[in-house]
Amino acid sequence: MTPLSPIESGPDGYVRTQQTDGIARVEFFHPKSNSLPSAVLQELAATIARVSQDPAVRVIVLQSGGTGPFCAGASFDELAAIGDREQGQRFFSGFAGVILAMIRAPQFVISRVHGKAAGGAVGLIAASDFSIAVEKASAKLSELAVGIGPFVVGPVIQQKIGLASFSQMAVDADWRDASWCERRGLYAKVVADTAALDAGVDTLASTLAASNPDAMAMLKRVFWQGTEGWDTLLAERAAMSGTLVLSDFTRNAIASFKGK
Repeated sequence: MTPLSPIESGPDGYVRTQQTDGIARVEFFHPKSNSLPSAVLQELAATIARVSQDPAVRVIVLQSGGTGPFCAGASFDELAAIGDREQGQRFFSGFAGVILAMIRAPQFVISRVHGKAAGGAVGLIAASDFSIAVEKASAKLSELAVGIGPFVVGPVIQQKIGLASFSQMAVDADWRDASWCERRGLYAKVVADTAALDAGVDTLASTLAASNPDAMAMLKRVFWQGTEGWDTLLAERAAMSGTLVLSDFTRNAIASFKGK
């Protein structure tokens, strides 16, 4: 993986970028398994939107820091602290903001998946245009297990892998291995280890950085045709999750998961 500029990683995590030779790498990190609190979600969406407006950027690589999970999804600490529906909707709208920034960027977004992905992380991978993952990068939609559902990330996952596969993931909330994810199209390519992952991401990013940006932008619009109304749709879905997260069932489930 191309090293990003050194940064102090505090308890709230970080989002940072590096741009070289037409490739913008956007990296997020959180010390709790790369989970995503509101601050990281908002910064991630803003960062992707910002770099996507730079004409020097030909391709965006989304990656996470560390060697553990790619991303554990929503921050359970923040979920447990949500006090009303409006606060809940704002939190889940953070995932919507990242998804919309990714699919509306004129550049292709490559996701570098170095580890497991749970919950909202699956939505971020689905919102990329090409994802490369290692063999250990299992994925699951864990939302129903804590009394909510993959409402905000659902549309982009369904668009990527189809209703049948999305339904399977959403209903049983179980892990799918990388091979399953590749067969369904969540991952475009699965490789043996992080060395092969970095080589694959770097090679593809370099190829795309040398490609016609107008052609890529037009092709991307074709990929995401029909998503123009997602601002409204994802806001409605965020409200669903924002309501359910206040239930006793969900509060007890989150407390149980945090206690493990």
